Amino acid sequence: MNIDPNMEALDAAPAVAKVRAALLAAGLPDTVVVVGDKVATAASAAAVLGCDVAAIANSLIFECAGEPLLILASGAAKVDVKLVARLHQLPKIRRATPEFVLEHAGQPVGGVAPVGHRHPIRALLDTGLAHHPVLWAGAGSHQAMLSISYADLARITGAVPTAVR
Repeated sequence: MNIDPNMEALDAAPAVAKVRAALLAAGLPDTVVVVGDKVATAASAAAVLGCDVAAIANSLIFECAGEPLLILASGAAKVDVKLVARLHQLPKIRRATPEFVLEHAGQPVGGVAPVGHRHPIRALLDTGLAHHPVLWAGAGSHQAMLSISYADLARITGAVPTAVR
């Protein structure tokens, strides 16, 4: 893993600091790592972290009836929004714009964390992620990631387990 020790400025970024604070507030250790390479996609994160792309928990913000919806999905999964809407009796789910994501999460697309948002966001959790003992998720920037178990991810996000494909 290419961890960059000279990334103090990024490490102290407000969004990353909020993610760290959220982990600690939930009684979890601060597992945030700052890497030297951008990890804005599941494939690039898996390559840098040396893990299976399926163990990357993408924090995807969608727009549903004007509200944000966070779907924590395996990096190996393409979310079927029609299936998710049907399973949870939701209106149409649309991919959110980068501006919508930043407004609601306070984090950029490609760096969205499962926690540390401006306000709580309704969340759904891909049951396919349960097969991995260690998951990696964005931590508020394109160069920060956190590690977490499926059970802890479900607990700290309040996410409802669901099929996403």
